[in-house]
Amino acid sequence: MNTSAVLTAMLPEHLLLLGIVALLILGITGRGQRAALFVALLAVAAAAVAAASLALGGYAAAPFAGQFSVSPPTLMAKALVLALVLPVLLMSRDDFADGEFPILILSSLYGVCLMQSADSFLTLFLGLEIMSLPVYVLVLLAYRRPQSAEAALKYLVLGGTASATFLMGVSLLYGTSGSMAVSMFPLALSADSSLLRASVVLIVLAFFLKAAIVPFHTWAPDAYEGASVPVTAYMAVVVKAAVLLAVVRLFGRAYVATPMLQMLAVLPLASIAWGNLAAMRQQSLRRMIAYSSIAHAGYLFYALLGAPEGRLQSVVFYLLSYGVLNLLAFAALPAAADDGERDRLDNLKGLFHRAPFSALMIGIAMLSLAGIPPFPGFIGKFLIFKNVMAAGHTGYAVMGLLGSYLGIYFYLRVIQFMFMSPDAAVAKSPSPRGLARGASVACLVAALAVAVFPGWVLAHL
Repeated sequence: MNTSAVLTAMLPEHLLLLGIVALLILGITGRGQRAALFVALLAVAAAAVAAASLALGGYAAAPFAGQFSVSPPTLMAKALVLALVLPVLLMSRDDFADGEFPILILSSLYGVCLMQSADSFLTLFLGLEIMSLPVYVLVLLAYRRPQSAEAALKYLVLGGTASATFLMGVSLLYGTSGSMAVSMFPLALSADSSLLRASVVLIVLAFFLKAAIVPFHTWAPDAYEGASVPVTAYMAVVVKAAVLLAVVRLFGRAYVATPMLQMLAVLPLASIAWGNLAAMRQQSLRRMIAYSSIAHAGYLFYALLGAPEGRLQSVVFYLLSYGVLNLLAFAALPAAADDGERDRLDNLKGLFHRAPFSALMIGIAMLSLAGIPPFPGFIGKFLIFKNVMAAGHTGYAVMGLLGSYLGIYFYLRVIQFMFMSPDAAVAKSPSPRGLARGASVACLVAALAVAVFPGWVLAHL
C-alpha cells in the first residue's frame, strides 16, 4: 500500500476527518459554540476544493484495491455533494446554537464520500450506514414540534429496513457469485440465475427505500416536516444525491434489460405521478417539498433507463440543478419563532409585500423545480428524457414527461400565494438573516451560472 496514494486519493475524506477531530477538541475545551460552524465550513470547503482539483487534474488511483478507488468522475461527484453542503451549514446558524449539528453533518458527509468510491459492497454498506446514522440524530436534534419524535422513529425503522434489505441482496449475490465486488452487479443484471436476479431486486429496493420511491416513500413527508429546515434541506438534497450517485456507480455502463427494465420504469413513474399529485394537497411547504422530492427521485431513477454513456452526466447535472434550487428555497424561507407556522402555505400569502427578497428567491426556485425554461430544472429534465428516448424507451419517456406536467400546478400555486394573494394575517415576515441570506445569494449565483452556461457545466462533469 502506497502511503502517498492513500493520502492523495482520500484527501477529501481526510480533510473531513480533520474537521471532525477539530470539532471534538473544541467541544471538549468548551469553545465549540462559536467556532464550530467556521471549522465545519472550512473543512467542507477544503474537501470540495481538493476533490475538484484532483478531478480536473485527471487523478485516478486505487489505494485499496477492490475496496476503494477514485477517478475524475467520482471525485467530481464528491466535489458536487460537498459544495451543496455549504449553504446547509450557512443556513443552520439561526437554528442551531450548539456544535452538535456541524459534527454530525461532517460525520454523515464522510459516509457520503466513501459511498462514491466504493468498489465492494462492504465499503458501500459502511458508507451507507455512516451517512445514515447521524441523519437519524439530526431529525431529533431540534425538537421543536411533538411529531419530530415520530418522524425520527419512522425514518429510523425504515432506514433499518433498507439496510437489512440491502444486506440480504448482497448475501445472495455473494452466495451465488462468490464475489463482493461492485463490478458483479452489472453482470447480475443480465444473468439468468434466479438468485442473482433476486439479489439485484433486493439491492435496488433498498436504494428505493433510501430515495423514497413509491411505495417505499411513507417516511419522507413526516421526516421532512418534523425536522428543522437545515436538516430537511440536507435530507432532500445531499442524502438523495449520495444515494443516486451510488446507484449510478452500481449500474456502471450496463444496459437495463427486461425484467429489471419494468421495475426501474414503473415504480419511478408511479413516484413521479403520486409525488406530484400528493404535493397538490399539502398545506406545508416542507411537506410539499417532501412529495416533490419523491417525484424528483422518480426522474433521477428514470435516468437508469437511458444509455450508459450519458447516464452519469445527466444525473449529476440534474442533482446540481435540483440541489441548488431546493437549497435556495430553504435558505430564503423567512424566519419565525413557531416552526410549525414557518412554512405554512397560508402564511406565504402576500409574502412579496412583507419580504420581497424571500418571495423572489422562493419564486425562482419554484419555477426551476417545475421544469420551466430557461431555468436549470428544465435542462436537467431534458437531458434525462432525451437519454431515455435515445435508448429506445420512447413510451416510458412520454409517460414520464406527462407525469412531470402535474408538478407545475403546485409550484405555481406557491408563486400565486406569494405574489397574487392578499396579505396573510401574520406579522411582517423578516427576511433571512446574515448567513442564511448569504446562502441564498450563493445558491442564486450558482443557479444562474448553470442556466446561462449549461454547456460549460456539462463539459466539466
